[in-house]
Formats: sequence, C-alpha cells, structure tokens
Amino acid sequence: MIHELLSRKGSKVHCIGIKGTGMCGLVELLHNAGVRISGSDIPDVFYTDRILKELKIPYFESFAPNHIPANTDMVIHSAAYSFETNPEMAEAKRRGLPILKYTDALGMYSDRFDTSGIAGVHGKTTIAAIAGTLIRGAKLPAQILAGSAVSVFRGRSTLSLGKKYFVAETCEYRRHFLSFHPRRIVLTSVEPDHQDYYPTYESIRDAFLEYGRKLPSGGELIYCADNPGAADVAETLKQENRGIRFIPYGFTAAGDFRVKSYRIFEERVVMEVEGFPGELKLRIPGRHSVLNAAAALALTDSLVKTEARKTHPENQGWTEEQRERVRWAMEDFKGSKRRFEILGEGTGILFMDDYGHHPTAVKATLEAIKDFYPYRRLILSFMSHTYTRTASLLDGFAASFEKADIVLLHKIYPSAREAYTGGVTGKTLFEKTKALRDQVYYIDEPMDAMDLLLDILRPGDLFLTMGAGDNWKLGKALLYRDAHPGGE
Repeated sequence: MIHELLSRKGSKVHCIGIKGTGMCGLVELLHNAGVRISGSDIPDVFYTDRILKELKIPYFESFAPNHIPANTDMVIHSAAYSFETNPEMAEAKRRGLPILKYTDALGMYSDRFDTSGIAGVHGKTTIAAIAGTLIRGAKLPAQILAGSAVSVFRGRSTLSLGKKYFVAETCEYRRHFLSFHPRRIVLTSVEPDHQDYYPTYESIRDAFLEYGRKLPSGGELIYCADNPGAADVAETLKQENRGIRFIPYGFTAAGDFRVKSYRIFEERVVMEVEGFPGELKLRIPGRHSVLNAAAALALTDSLVKTEARKTHPENQGWTEEQRERVRWAMEDFKGSKRRFEILGEGTGILFMDDYGHHPTAVKATLEAIKDFYPYRRLILSFMSHTYTRTASLLDGFAASFEKADIVLLHKIYPSAREAYTGGVTGKTLFEKTKALRDQVYYIDEPMDAMDLLLDILRPGDLFLTMGAGDNWKLGKALLYRDAHPGGE
C-alpha cells in the first residue's frame, strides 16, 4: 500500500523538513509524478525555498499538529525530527497515518526503476552531478538526484529526463543507504568517518559491504581502484561469488575506465580514459575531480549500453553522436553548490567556497586549487564539523592545510546528533596546526574575522571558505563588501 501511495497520481503526502536538500529533491520527483505535496520546516531561508515556490508547493515555516491536512495519505519526515520532539510527527502517529523516514521513502521510490546508487565517503555529489550532465548529453530517459544544487540542473538537485532509470546519491550515515534498491553502485571511497556511529574503519567498511550485497545477480559495482577501502570492499565481494560484475575506474584500474593521463591547460583539466576515444575536458580542478569524472563516465557507459540492448539490439554500444554530446557535456559541467563553487571576484580577489570537511577531501581540494591557480596566494577559512570527527582525525586535519598560504581556523560547527564529552575544541585544532606551520590564525566566530581578512587580502589572492559549517557567510560578506566599496 505504501509503495502505491508514492506512485499514485493524486496521493496526498505531507513532508516534515521539506526544505532539506534530499527531501526537496524527492518532493520534486513525487510532484512530477502527480503526487500532491504539503510540508513544513523552520523559517530559515535556504536555496530550496525558491524551488518549492517555483513548484507552487505549499509549506509552513513552523511545526504544528494542524499543519497536516485532514485528507493526508502519508507523512514523510527528515531524520532530524522525532516523535518526541516534533508535534507534527506525534499528530501523524495519533491519526494512524503511514509514516516514513526520508531515506526509507527514497528507497521505496528507487524500487520502481532501474536504479543506480552513488556511495562513498567522498565525491558522491560531484559524481551524481557529472553523471546527470553526461546522461543528459547521451539522451537517456533518467531521473537524477544529487546532494546539492547543480548549475546545469537549473540550480536544483534533481534532473528529470525520463522515467526508465534513476540515479541518486546515497548516504552511509546510520546505514541509511540500506533502504535503497540499486542495480548498480558507484563506490568512490571507504575510510573512517562519522565516528559517532562508525568508531573503526572495519565498522564503516562493513556497512558498505552490506550495501554491496544488495546488488542483484547481474548487478554492477563501479569502484575506485585507487582507493584502498573501495578496493577492499570490491575484493571481499568478489570472493563471495555473488554474480556481480566489477568495473574499476581510476589511474591504477584495469580496463576501459583507466585514466591514462591528465594535464591542466587554460583552466581546464584535459584527461584521457582508456575506453573513450579522444580527450575529455573538465572545468573543475584536481586529481580527485578526474576520478569523479571517470566514475560518472563509467556509470553513463553502463546505462548507454543497457539502453542500447533494450531499444537497438543490433547496436549495443555508443553512437558517434552520443560520444560527441557527452564530450561537450563534460566540458560544460560547472560544478555543484559548495563544490569548488566560485562565488565571484572583487578587486582582483577570487572568492570560492567548498564543502570539504574530511582531511582527505581538504588536502585534495587545496592541492587541486593550487595546481589550477598556481599564481594566486591561497587564503583559507576552515570550520571543522562535529567534535567527534575533529577529535578522531585531529592530526590529519592539522596536516591537510599544507597547500594554503594562510590558514584561518574557527570554532567547531557542532551536530545536533552527537553527544561529545571530550575536550577537543577549535582551539585544539589551531594549536596542532600552529605546531606544523606559520601563517595560521584563530578567530572563534567566522564573521568576527572580517577586519583581519581585510588587512590580509590583496589583489590576486584566492579566498576559500571550506567546511560543512556556516563560515561560507564570511566569503559572501567579503565579496559583497569588496565589490561594493563604500557601504552595504
């Protein structure tokens, strides 16, 4: 019955936490299928407010029992809310309505299609975004759901091109991805993260193994051969003889998705992939961006060949037109929100924002930016996210800032879902970093760093805000002030 409600035209679904990126994406997909949506959330303004208003979906900016329409068929809620703390969830339970967590609803939705899940500690959003761009270039009838707004998705997190295939970013936290029903999994990386839930590497690896075991016989695991954790998961699943096809990608991969070379030319990454004739160009920097592009290409290749087998049995591969369109689409890709996002340029200073919040991602991103912009001084504002992650990976964070010329650190941005009783703070990370390098500063509140940065910044610099916190506001404030001297 619940499956039917998610697909039946005219069903009425109320969404608690409707402004969340994932929830808003699912809402758009359900809305496009004819489901009638209402919702509620907090009054803070997010980019999803614009999307919901464009779709003309009504929602409240508070929570109250009477917000749930009388004729509601189902309630979907964000994992951030509970029956104990949210009055709408308590009301839905009192009425006996079917209630689904967002990740469970997404899983049920995925069961209706030939579905691919993108998973891993790093790169999920970028791969989903590039894959959607390439899939559109290949003219495949698919829906794509990314974890952030994507410029070529018209600033949304979803792209709807048809209803035969579904590609979505899937989250490992608390094993949420086990609700998903994939025929293909793209596995980018497996390493320690979410230490509040996965205290050891083995615990997080085992979660990815569980996810891999959801693949049916004949399913595909597209994995990064360069990442030890992803290769570890692939090797374990190979030994289990589950009838899965394994498709490696990366610089050390064997087969069609080995990256043969890459170089930087005129603010483009120019790459060659074994099984794709000619060069491919990418506008976003970094070796890890090359890996993300190779993963997206491998997924697109699988869908192209699947579609060809179904519709043109005599031609089971790419057409020349598809190759050219995909090559063009790759170069047209401009990134997604908070992933190498260029905010703008004022008085010769380039302002950029990135979501990187794990030492591996921070190090790779800074190296990529320095390679891409070798003549710019790189000034970094970094805000660590969660006490448990910071404490567990403290030395890794302190060492990850090497490529930045100047580092500004702030307080830790906490998570409501963790209960931390240790003594690690933002100043702890500052002291660790200060022991390794010069030119490092600490200001607790990001917005209090305006005066310091106005003294430091000069034309030709690149100012980067980084992390999963809210220090991105600092970059925007500086850009606005720089671009409009003389007042707000």
